[in-house]
Amino acid sequence: MALIITDECINCDVCEPECPNNAISQGDEIYVIDPAKCTECVGHYDESQCIAVCPVDCIVVDPGNTESKDQLHAKFLKLTATPA
Repeated sequence: MALIITDECINCDVCEPECPNNAISQGDEIYVIDPAKCTECVGHYDESQCIAVCPVDCIVVDPGNTESKDQLHAKFLKLTATPA
């Protein structure tokens, strides 16, 4: 499941540098997470780093992008693959 940032985001800038997949960026009003890049840190860490550092708990599972741990791991492998 990819994560999503709710409108409770205070634009504190702490989540963006923590994302190992560069899935977080500044949106028009709040930070946003690219679901194509979000692996919930599977393959990198035991927990989602953005959730761990968010001071207002505005990062939640996106019900519109449900993925199993296996699917998230496959996405991690694809994102980190070295081009031939």
